[in-house]
Amino acid sequence: MELSFFNKSFSTLIKVAVLFVIMVVIGYFLLTPKKRLPVYNPADVNPRLVDDKVKHIRSNHKIASFELINQNAERITEQNYKGKIYVADFFFTRCASICPIMTTNMLDLQSYYKNDSTVLFLSHSVTPVIDSISVLRAYADKKGVIDEKWNLVTGDKKHIYDLARKSYFAVLDEGDGGEQDFIHTEQFILIDAKRQIRGFYDGTDKKEIQQIINDIQILKEE
Repeated sequence: MELSFFNKSFSTLIKVAVLFVIMVVIGYFLLTPKKRLPVYNPADVNPRLVDDKVKHIRSNHKIASFELINQNAERITEQNYKGKIYVADFFFTRCASICPIMTTNMLDLQSYYKNDSTVLFLSHSVTPVIDSISVLRAYADKKGVIDEKWNLVTGDKKHIYDLARKSYFAVLDEGDGGEQDFIHTEQFILIDAKRQIRGFYDGTDKKEIQQIINDIQILKEE
């Protein structure tokens, strides 16, 4: 009788202990705040990267509306990226220094998200007069760009340079987008589904590419 009572009591204690552990684990996951990425506004960024006209903005910054032409002669606007997470950069096809490395790393991201329709890519030519539609098409074919995932775009130079300086904060603010103006940057910029900047990365660094993957996962869980 006493042994049976002991066994029942011990069994009850075990059940209570297991239940307690389960409740602690559940409580930990419910109470531990999920990691969130910062939302970058002009006031949060190195002032030298921000055009004077937008430096005062401290909240609600979004990538401006745009209209450019891709490697298939298609009109590309912000509507093509509506509700999508995307990685943007600035390059030119004749670049022999950082751009090939950046393109290789963007191709790695393209491969990783090949079957994920929520993630896209956008590369702006900083020499749009030279990088015509046919040049971009040849470059896309050579590199293995998937048209549905990645737009290489050309267009009005001033418009592209304004985007770089006033929307993406990818380059120093000197210059006016004129004939002698030239920008060159290794920056990859992570944009969320609300057209907000959520991260800046060195597009030549493999470790930074893995960080982009990690941060995209965080965005998806928000």
